[in-house]
Amino acid sequence: MSPSNNTRLFEPLQLGTVTLSHRIAMAPLTRFRALDSHVPQLPLVAEYYTQRASIPGTLLITEGTFIAQHAGGLPNIPGIWNEDQIKAWKVVTDAVHAKGSFIFCQLWALGRAANPKVAEAEGFKVKSSSAVPIEEGGVVPEEMTVEEIKEMVKAYANAARNAIKAGFDGVEIHGANGYLVDQFIQDKCNQRTDEYGGSVENRSKFAVEVVKAVAGAVGPEKTAIRLSPWSRFQGMKMDDPRPQFLDVIRKISGLGLAYLHLVRSGVGGPNDFNQAGEDETLDFAVDLWDGPVLIAGKLTPETARDLVDHQYKDKKVVATFGKYFISNPDLPFRIKEGIPLNPYDRSTFYTPKSPVGYTDQPFSKEFQESQTSTL
Repeated sequence: MSPSNNTRLFEPLQLGTVTLSHRIAMAPLTRFRALDSHVPQLPLVAEYYTQRASIPGTLLITEGTFIAQHAGGLPNIPGIWNEDQIKAWKVVTDAVHAKGSFIFCQLWALGRAANPKVAEAEGFKVKSSSAVPIEEGGVVPEEMTVEEIKEMVKAYANAARNAIKAGFDGVEIHGANGYLVDQFIQDKCNQRTDEYGGSVENRSKFAVEVVKAVAGAVGPEKTAIRLSPWSRFQGMKMDDPRPQFLDVIRKISGLGLAYLHLVRSGVGGPNDFNQAGEDETLDFAVDLWDGPVLIAGKLTPETARDLVDHQYKDKKVVATFGKYFISNPDLPFRIKEGIPLNPYDRSTFYTPKSPVGYTDQPFSKEFQESQTSTL
């Protein structure tokens, strides 16, 4: 791998209220390292994010973080709805800021993707936009009432306020990969006939209300959303998703959000099992958005440079890495200096509460030497 010279990857970019020193961000990554109480495990979680904040001016996005207990349904996922969680996250954000980097909290609600046994144990029912299971023969969720929808919108806004209280630089609404927001956007799940379904405009309504509520709570410059128009994960992908997602993006494009985060075709879950169609590009969405755009999905240093320097050379694109940021805490440094990447190990991605494959990943010798030379 050769050094990255003459590339926009290492040009600064204003994103919301922060100025990034480069355009390589860490994607939100579920890791199951929280305590059973959904409180981030300290000092482990703080060490993990601090390691990946080691190059000043880096943007990190947290793993999906539950906005409320009834929005969850998986074990060992962090939350942001109570004081213990806020206090633990404050330790994390302070540590990231001490490195000169930035961190957004990804706000997550599972909807029909919740594990029904976890939901029962934690005292809530699995609900979604409609009573449609992820797959035939699967668990059928309850259809949310309009009142429950309004309360969920408020829960997003409350979680956003808690995130800012915890020291985050902003929040990213998880609207991708078949979770609750996506379950309202796409007709693969949303079969409603009221104000929240039945047409392109109505299916956009919940997502737009969540964005506006969060922006109203913490400011649009601290608000972002992640979308995956082409993902087939968890029973998703409309026959032609473009009109639906164009409607959502148009309705939020004038709000002054920090960024729009898009997932490339062929990606949509932990196993990257999708086959990308030839015409399944993000051009339709990127062209409509004037602000910063994060793009994720099986990127390599080479494809990241191509995105930023060629494919979207006139746009404010940030290349977002997931798995390679797990195995390379100094990833931006390695890409800039042309240092080979450390391979990742899938078997350690989801080991509950374990430091293995989490905080034991190696910094490059060159990065360590660069730190010694600056002391």
